[in-house]
Amino acid sequence: MEYESTLRLGVFFGLFIVFAIAEALLPRRVRTQGRLRRWSTHWIISFLNTGTLQIVALVLPLLAIGAAIDAASQNIGLFNRLAWPISIEIVLAVLIFDLAVWAQHLVTHKIPLLWRFHRMHHADRDSDVTTAIRFHPVEIAFSMLLKIGLVYLIGPAAVAILIFEILLNGTAMFNHSNLKLPLGLDRVVRMLLVTPDMHRVHHSDKRLEHDSNYGFALSIWDRIFGTYIAQPEKGHEDMTIGLKWQDDNPSKLGWSLLLPFRRK
Repeated sequence: MEYESTLRLGVFFGLFIVFAIAEALLPRRVRTQGRLRRWSTHWIISFLNTGTLQIVALVLPLLAIGAAIDAASQNIGLFNRLAWPISIEIVLAVLIFDLAVWAQHLVTHKIPLLWRFHRMHHADRDSDVTTAIRFHPVEIAFSMLLKIGLVYLIGPAAVAILIFEILLNGTAMFNHSNLKLPLGLDRVVRMLLVTPDMHRVHHSDKRLEHDSNYGFALSIWDRIFGTYIAQPEKGHEDMTIGLKWQDDNPSKLGWSLLLPFRRK
């Protein structure tokens, strides 16, 4: 799609700035680590993930939006065989792909090999807007492969995938942010979207709590499948974020990238 990358990057950086400012002005928790080292590590990881996806694109050689265009040209996938209005297709695609991300997230907690890579995300001792870009490159590649497979199976329009990816990136930054929403507003927003307070429960060091609230964009899946926990046991100010055995090492780039290969 023409200008697709420019649009996605523009929205991404625009929302990042908005949430970074918002969480600085209205913080939910006192930070345990400073921004400089953590943020530097997270941004380098994000750049490595971008490079990883470029390598994936060379091998396949398509990413999700390209796969949607290819599926449409070859009439592959359910939606490409149905003459539904584009508006209905977009709504259904967002629901299906968001459910798939929820299911993938749950699986990364249940399968030990996948958890070894996903736990790099959970090792962060704070949760803020940059935590949304702290994922291991192997997990990013795995996620993209699953997404491409689902694109060919469902056959959504490229614009539907673009809208979903913008929504997913935006809501991930929002719900990882250290933003204090008024409790009344939080209750209303989390009826549809995952809020920072809702997702922060998932980053608790307590096993029961971090095995809950798997949603990234829509909050409905955790309610439907019984994995929803409204609030952390110790409260948001007193809860511990991260993994029980960790120290300050998650702010180090090399330590973070090698974490999946450690025995812990």
